[in-house]
Amino acid sequence: MKIVHKDFVPGGPGKVKMVPADSDDLWYVYNLIAPGDSVIAVTVRKVLREGASGGRDAERVKLKLEIKVEEVADYDKVGNVLRIRGKNILENEHVKIGAYHTLELEPHRPFVLKKDVWDSLALHELNQACDPAASADLAVVIMQEGLAHILLVGRSMTITRSRIETSIPRKHGPSVAGYEKALSKFFENVLQAFLKNVDFSVVRCAVIASPGFTKDQFHRHLLLEAERKQLRPIIENKSRILLVHTTSGYKHSLREVLDAPNVMNMIKDTKAAQEVRALQDFFSMLSNEPHRACYGPKHVEVAHEQMAVQTLLITDELFRNADVVTRQKYVNLVNSVKNSGGNVHIFSSMHVSGEQLAQITGIAAILRFPLPDLDDIEM
Repeated sequence: MKIVHKDFVPGGPGKVKMVPADSDDLWYVYNLIAPGDSVIAVTVRKVLREGASGGRDAERVKLKLEIKVEEVADYDKVGNVLRIRGKNILENEHVKIGAYHTLELEPHRPFVLKKDVWDSLALHELNQACDPAASADLAVVIMQEGLAHILLVGRSMTITRSRIETSIPRKHGPSVAGYEKALSKFFENVLQAFLKNVDFSVVRCAVIASPGFTKDQFHRHLLLEAERKQLRPIIENKSRILLVHTTSGYKHSLREVLDAPNVMNMIKDTKAAQEVRALQDFFSMLSNEPHRACYGPKHVEVAHEQMAVQTLLITDELFRNADVVTRQKYVNLVNSVKNSGGNVHIFSSMHVSGEQLAQITGIAAILRFPLPDLDDIEM
């Protein structure tokens, strides 16, 4: 994210002009903009003009509008567009004040965000978006015979860039020749998708993961073809291609990839890795010392009232609540835990670790000391 200009008081009003660079940045913007904020951006709107023949002609005109946000309507991660809807509050010859308009925010297009209150969560999202060190940028090929997914793990989201599926006959009996041919064609299709979607100038490392020996066979195919065709990106970065065992070639196996020590070592200083580690620590505590771990808003609140929260885990989804009071409640909780010396991890709901946390209410905590009485409180 590029910050062009900022003029605000922390905890008070102000504005920031910014230019999102990619889908990760748009996700941060999605979490930053809330109902009641104002957004200024250039947009295109269809207007009607009087034609020479007396009829009315429709024409698309580029305008600068400021809308008072009523709804962050839609985040389209495939089309890389964030749509926000609200009423125009800037005088304009084509759009009346009070008229509804939907602004589309896209990468590389600047906009200005105005808030009445830049609270600690908004400042956190802004700082994360601007911190290049927080980026994970990990490419993962999760595969099994006949099926492969190419995923890109960024700072705040995991995107499926390609899915390759090929019918492969059984290895035994008369169809064995067809098996070898089909497997070779499958590997070639995966290789082409890998070359198209994996940029080693962006990713820290690429992981090939599978059950059995499929990963090893594909890795061998990848290196042989790289030498034969002189594919410089692969030849120069072969030390950054890691192999990991998983139980399947489906996307949910990404959890196993992120748990692998050799992968964690490559991305250990990134936000995605910190989230994975924090969640591992929580589940480990829950199974070994259950009275030192809790989840659910009520249990975490009670634990914090007793100054017991050492590490708070919370998904960004809870902050996107349209109810300002609920959002403020979670902002206050985060601030209070930090002020009492605790650690806070805000998980992206577009990452596999954030999805896991969302399955257990989206909020959890590792405690400084056991609280067995929490079990008696209804969640």
